[in-house]
Amino acid sequence: MAILAVQHIRRMRGGAQGHLMLGDDGEAWVVKFQNNPQHLRVLVNELMATKLAAAAGLTVPACDVIDVTEWLTSNTPELYMDLGPRQEPCKPGLCFGSKLVGGLMPGQLVDYLPEEQLAGVKNLREFAGILALDKWTCNANGRQAVYTKRAREKHYTATFIDYGYCFNAGEWSFRDSPMRGVFQRNLVYEAVTGWESFEPWLSRIEAMEAQVAWEIAETVPPEWYEGDASAIEALVERLIGRRNRVRELVESFRESNRRPFPNWGKRPGDIRRGMFVEPGWGDRLSGGTVM
Repeated sequence: MAILAVQHIRRMRGGAQGHLMLGDDGEAWVVKFQNNPQHLRVLVNELMATKLAAAAGLTVPACDVIDVTEWLTSNTPELYMDLGPRQEPCKPGLCFGSKLVGGLMPGQLVDYLPEEQLAGVKNLREFAGILALDKWTCNANGRQAVYTKRAREKHYTATFIDYGYCFNAGEWSFRDSPMRGVFQRNLVYEAVTGWESFEPWLSRIEAMEAQVAWEIAETVPPEWYEGDASAIEALVERLIGRRNRVRELVESFRESNRRPFPNWGKRPGDIRRGMFVEPGWGDRLSGGTVM
């Protein structure tokens, strides 16, 4: 059963022109509409890829289907899409919702960290795991993350967001490229020393039961793919067939001119950069200053 949107809070940044809305569950949701400027299918991509990432054990926001009524869109002037020369009201109906990371209470939520603080992110090693997921799903966009910490915590935790361009956005094709789906800064990959650095997430992807993907696809509202069951079935079949290609796709990135894994082949304990590393990844070294 979909969550009912009861109040508009504010517009959000981003190409899909999402809106922050309050649900009848009392939670704040980043809502993306069917008539977003990117493509109708990005709603499918968001729901499926976020749930696949969660199934692999990665840190992602909760997601769900959000029902936005015609009354709410008609009585909320802020609910519109900016389409350049014209504006268009947000289309009511079933929308994609991603729970706001950190909630509505003021706190330490940021979408960018300087290198010293990025090096101290608690789950920094998960960037290797989300890389495997993005390669599997052919994310045509760069990897996006936000960072949260509680008032008395020193280090932030990364949450991986924005999956609309997985499956090559609205094309639902798999045009792989070494630089697709990667984080813009190599620092997050410096602790990668070999295939063991991608565990347990890589093995979970490779061993994921096909039924998991099919069950996730069944939660997608048919209007998000215009009722074309054959199209979404073909997407799932191709996705399942790609599980054994993830290492090959990561290897292509590793061999690129970017040289993202400078410590490949080293022992974790041999890495000395002055960066924070989680237990099991060498010594725990000092992090940067905290905001």
